[in-house]
Amino acid sequence: MRVAIIGYAVSKLEWDAEKTREEAVFEVTREAMRRAGVEREDVGTVISASTDFLDGRTISNCMLIGASGAYLKDESKAEEDGMYAALYAAQRIMSGVHDVALAISHTHSWIFNPHQVSQYMLEPWFDRQNELLNGITLAALQARLYMSRSGVDEGHLAEVCVKNLRNAAKVPYAFRKMADVTVEEVLESKLYSSPLTELMIAPPCDGAAAVVLASEEVAKELCDEPVWIKGIGNSCDRYLRDRDLGRLESLRLAAEKAYRMAGIEEPFRQIDVAEISERFAHHELMAYEALGFCRDGMGKVLIEEGITEVYGDMPVNPSGGALAGDAICATGMIRLIEAARQVRGEAENQVEDCRTALAHAQWGLCAQKNLVFVLGDRP
Repeated sequence: MRVAIIGYAVSKLEWDAEKTREEAVFEVTREAMRRAGVEREDVGTVISASTDFLDGRTISNCMLIGASGAYLKDESKAEEDGMYAALYAAQRIMSGVHDVALAISHTHSWIFNPHQVSQYMLEPWFDRQNELLNGITLAALQARLYMSRSGVDEGHLAEVCVKNLRNAAKVPYAFRKMADVTVEEVLESKLYSSPLTELMIAPPCDGAAAVVLASEEVAKELCDEPVWIKGIGNSCDRYLRDRDLGRLESLRLAAEKAYRMAGIEEPFRQIDVAEISERFAHHELMAYEALGFCRDGMGKVLIEEGITEVYGDMPVNPSGGALAGDAICATGMIRLIEAARQVRGEAENQVEDCRTALAHAQWGLCAQKNLVFVLGDRP
């Protein structure tokens, strides 16, 4: 059964938002349903994405049931990234049980230090006892491994940041906007863990997102421009000490599954735009390779030659990506929404004649999970 995205909404990404998590979820839910042309009664199932650690409370989805309109409805939770909630919702429609599904995601990052949470994900008997290890220092180790293998240097990482932060300057909801940022400013920003400076790290922030999905019959009835889900692929890698940290193998496998489902054989030629969750600048270069946009070790060439700029042959992150604001559990869903907006021709940095878009979500460096959606404008 074919599934389409028919409505979506993203809140303003900010720090210490003057609203509760429930208010943020209610606002994006209401807007996504309005855009989809559905009422609460039309929604058959609701899937939320959050994490108890970042919420600071157990069974974190329970408090969102009223805010999302899930009261007395089929309701469930996808832990962590919001794109997994969209995957869960799509599968429920594909099963034939539901015709309309709502997926929501949120994080108020100020409640609990996200980088401290990353330390709790470490193996408890050795790695967690090492107080030097956390999400940032592990990402720095990964960056050094990748750089030594590929010939990438700090300047290439800074160029990724410049591209994305300049793109974000035109996006109303973005958190970090720097229209005139330079490579030198990125390199001279505060050093967190070499080679990663402050502007190379996605800034945690508060935000929420919602997506309405529908079966083919309902989508054609309700929506003039449904965005069709062509392919989906997901993969979970092994623990960080049991894999090649310098490659995104789980992303490669997830992309292969999504491409096979969507009938894509040459991703560089067949995909018009990509939205990637690059929580650190080097992730985007690594993703170029894992997604098949170039050969191993050649990610630097795409950024050097402007190929992934909005005007390039393979635009990546016209929205600014996660480097423009990381609402953590909502970050992947925002990438999905931005990909859908490109297909609909609604994005601020619109890619000309966009017919096929890719969205990528990534969660957790310790046991890395990757999810890829391929979207298109025709069923």
